[in-house]
Amino acid sequence: MKLSEKGQIIEKPKDIIKDPYILEFLGLPELHQYSESQLEEEIINKLEHFLLELGHGFTFVGRQQRITFDDKHFRIDLVFYNRILKSFVLIDLKIGELKHQDLGQMQMYVNYYDREIRLEDENKTIGIVLCQNKSEAVVKYTLPENNEQIFASKYKTVLPSVEVLKQLLESK
Repeated sequence: MKLSEKGQIIEKPKDIIKDPYILEFLGLPELHQYSESQLEEEIINKLEHFLLELGHGFTFVGRQQRITFDDKHFRIDLVFYNRILKSFVLIDLKIGELKHQDLGQMQMYVNYYDREIRLEDENKTIGIVLCQNKSEAVVKYTLPENNEQIFASKYKTVLPSVEVLKQLLESK
């Protein structure tokens, strides 16, 4: 109701992060019979649709962005910039269940961007681990209590059926 009356109010990063993201426009099957690289490829092929699904203010920066330190290379799946938040938004794609290591890896990416890439007048980097399934307990106990930078969001490759949507609405 609040959204319909006032529109989307964006005060902090959490206000712009969705959960779940609906990736039905990719045309992937509901089962995870595809790889993370295939998921990334489909997102890039339909980038305009993905930007619309992300929400307001997102611009595409790059894919498979390499960062290097201590002679080790790491690749961030997708990098965006949000003009409203004035911050980079890093996305790591995961097939299946979210693991605590995924959140730790994202924390490393966010720290790197904040310390090496972000300009002084920009806000802190946001990290989203986009996964098929997640345990709220894993998220709660892996991330600090005052976390406002790292998020785990589920994605769905198909919309729920009408019956499931009705059940969701009736349960609220």
